[in-house]
Amino acid sequence: MIRQQVSAKDVAELAGVSRTAVSRAFTPGASVSAETRAKVYAAAEKLGYQVNNLARGLLTSRTGLVALIAAEIQTPYRSSLLAALSNKLQAAGKVGLLINTDRSDESVAQALRQAISYRTEAAIILSGMPDSSLAEMCLRNGMRLVFINRNEERPGTLRIRLDDAAAGRQAFASLSAAGCKRLAFASSRAGTPSLEDRGQGFRGMAEKAGVPILEAASGMTSYGTGLDVGTQLLTAPERPDGIFCATDLIACGVIDAARQRFKLRVPEDVSVIGFDDIEQAAWESYSLTTFRQPVEDISEAAVNYLSEAPNDTPQTVTLASQMVWRGSIRR
Repeated sequence: MIRQQVSAKDVAELAGVSRTAVSRAFTPGASVSAETRAKVYAAAEKLGYQVNNLARGLLTSRTGLVALIAAEIQTPYRSSLLAALSNKLQAAGKVGLLINTDRSDESVAQALRQAISYRTEAAIILSGMPDSSLAEMCLRNGMRLVFINRNEERPGTLRIRLDDAAAGRQAFASLSAAGCKRLAFASSRAGTPSLEDRGQGFRGMAEKAGVPILEAASGMTSYGTGLDVGTQLLTAPERPDGIFCATDLIACGVIDAARQRFKLRVPEDVSVIGFDDIEQAAWESYSLTTFRQPVEDISEAAVNYLSEAPNDTPQTVTLASQMVWRGSIRR
């Protein structure tokens, strides 16, 4: 049988104090005597009372809820970033509300409208980009916005981005230094800003060096895409001996295509570099040289911003990825 929820009134009656005293006892920094606080806590413990932070937040417009809006939440990198964000939010006394999308801007817009209706005090957007009018509506409703790996700046928001183009340039330099002569870039057709920037950096260095490169892209960002693009590249007339992959999932597929479908050795016959440093990258079967995404730094920057006083100036934090050397590239 479901019992009626214990209320602050019940606690007040058992403790022999007012409801205002109960509220103060559970409000950090509020003025209440130690004796009264002890009575309230004892009564609450006996009754099993828990503070209704959501109801309190609706009155103060500070619910502590932060929407986490993302697509492909099952992928290793995205799940690790969501976990880091959730941990940082909890440490700051906030709660993450996950809203899954299909990556399209319209689904992100729908997610933001849901976030507003649930009175979230902020939204951290990992996928898609809402139009400016919707972003303005969020700000008018007191909801702050953080964009991760998005290209556009918006007034009153924070944009956290990686210097993905720099990583692309470093990947080209590393493969060249390893003695690779026929280079390639493997990606998906997701078209996200981060994937595009990685390819642009790699491509730009190749053009500057006068080195032609092969490119292959297919489907969404997945292991299966890696198998597909790996097969495309490795059946080319001028088979590449060095491949930069836009993500680790793609790189794992490329490595398996090389070994299982073409009986090639990695890195002796073909060197492979990935991006993200997911758990699988360190598996002995892949030993993937890759770029590590600074998920802890990304999460800390986002939560610190939400803890600061809001202002109308657009802010951008640019972080660098770290190259992690393993056994998939000749050295």
